Amino acid sequence: MTILYTSAFALARQIKTREISSVEVVNFFLDRLTRFNPALNAVVVLDSERALQRAVEADAAAARGEDWGPLHGVPITIKDALATKDLVTVGGIPDRAGQVPETDAVSVARYRAAGAIILGKTNVPFMSADLQSYNEVYGVTNNPWNTERTSGGSSGGAAAALAAGLSALEVGSDIGGSIRIPSHFNGVFGHKPSYGIVSQQGHIPPGQSILSESDLQVVGPLGICADDIAQALDVLIGASPIEAKAWRVELPPARFDDPSELRVAVWADDPFCPVDEDICAAILAAAKSLESLGATVDYSARPSFDVEANHRTYLHLLMSVMGAGMPQSVFDMAAGIVANADPEDHSDGIEQMRGIAMSHRDWAKASEQRLQNRAAWEHFFQEFDVVLCPCAMTTAFPHDHTPDMSARRLLVNGIERPYTDIMRWSGLTLNAGLPVSVAPIGLSREGLPMGVQIAGAYLEDRTTLAVAKLLEQHHRAFTPPPGYDR
Repeated sequence: MTILYTSAFALARQIKTREISSVEVVNFFLDRLTRFNPALNAVVVLDSERALQRAVEADAAAARGEDWGPLHGVPITIKDALATKDLVTVGGIPDRAGQVPETDAVSVARYRAAGAIILGKTNVPFMSADLQSYNEVYGVTNNPWNTERTSGGSSGGAAAALAAGLSALEVGSDIGGSIRIPSHFNGVFGHKPSYGIVSQQGHIPPGQSILSESDLQVVGPLGICADDIAQALDVLIGASPIEAKAWRVELPPARFDDPSELRVAVWADDPFCPVDEDICAAILAAAKSLESLGATVDYSARPSFDVEANHRTYLHLLMSVMGAGMPQSVFDMAAGIVANADPEDHSDGIEQMRGIAMSHRDWAKASEQRLQNRAAWEHFFQEFDVVLCPCAMTTAFPHDHTPDMSARRLLVNGIERPYTDIMRWSGLTLNAGLPVSVAPIGLSREGLPMGVQIAGAYLEDRTTLAVAKLLEQHHRAFTPPPGYDR
C-alpha cells in the first residue's frame, strides 16, 4: 500500500476497509516530517501524541464497522490562520505566540467532523498579509522545489507541506491570491471557492470571536489531486452555524459531461500585468490540450469591463478590509495622504491608501462597481464555461523580506516590476467573488512549477473543478519536487 502522494480521500477509504491502519498513516507522515520539514519549515506546530491517540481510536472504530466520514483517520495539517482547538494558533502574530484556542474555526471543525486527524499547523506571514510565508514567531518557510525561493503566501506553509508529502490535505484562505499563488509556486492543486459558500469564522485575523464574514476573503482546500480539492470543498461548504438553520448551498453541476461540450477562453497575458513568457507558454499549452480533447477554445475573448478600473476597485475593497483592523494612527495617516494626493494618481500605493481611508459611502459605490463587474463576467460566461489565466506573473521568486513592501521588486522577462503587481491577476477574478481552481501545468526553464487559474461563473465551482480534473488527466498531474518522491 502506497501512502506517499495518495489522495486523502482514497486513504480514508482504505483505512475504513482496514487495508491500512490510521496509525500507519500518521506514523508515515511523522517520519516524513522528521526527515524533510527541517529544511522547509512548512509545519510549525505538531500534535504528534494526540494525533497518534486519535489514530488508534480511528482504527478501533473501523474494526467495529463505524464510519467517521470521508476523511476517516487521515492526518492533515491546517493553515495557522485558522483557529484550532487545543493547538497553538498564532497567525504569524508575535502577540499571539503560545495562544491556544478553545474552539475550532468552522472549516477546521468540518474537517474534524469528516473524520480527519489534525497533525499540525502550517506557516503563514504576519497576519496572513504577504505573498511570502515568514514571521517573527516561526521564521521562514522555504519552497521544496528550491529552498532559496519562497513558498508563497499566505497559505505558503500549506502548499509546501503538500508538495513535500508532509500532509495529506490542507485548508487555506484567499483574499489576495493566498490559495492560488502558493498552489502555483509549489505545483499543487487549490480551490478558491465562490465568495460566501464556505464560512470564514475562526480565521485570524480578524479574530476567533469575530462573527462577521470578511469582504472578499474565502476559505478553501489545497491538495495533491483534483479529486481531493473537489471532495474537500463538499466537506467545507455551507453556511455559518447560525445561518445553517435555514439555508443550504446547492451548487449546480459542471456545465459539461464531455470535453467536446466545453467552451474555454484563454487570457494568458495582458499589458495590464505582463506575464513571464514560460507561464504564458504553459497556459497556451494547457489550452491546446483541452482543444485536442474537442473543447472549443478562444484565445482573444475578454469580459467587457476596464481591467485597470476593476483593479482599483479591488484595492479599495481589499484595503478597507485590511484597514478595519489597523490602529487609528494608520487611518489618520492614510486619510492625510489621500487628501494631498493628485486625484489622477492611480498608483497602487495611493489606491491602497484610498481603500484604508474610504468612507462607508465610497465603499458602497465600490461594492456596487464590483457587482457590475460580476454581471459583466456573468455575461461573458454565457458564451464560455471557463477562462484560463495566470495565477501570478512570475514563478516562485527568491526570498525578499525587505520591511518596506513597496521597495521590493520582482524580475519578469528581464524587467523589474513592483512586488504588489503579483496580486493583479488574483484580484481580476477575486473582486467578483468568482470560483477559481488551480491546476499544475508544467515547469519553467528554471525547473519551477507553474499553475493556471481556471475561473468560472459565480457559484459554478463544479465546472472549474471539472476542468482541473481534465487537465490533470490529459495534460499534467501533480509531480513531486526532486528528492521528495522517496
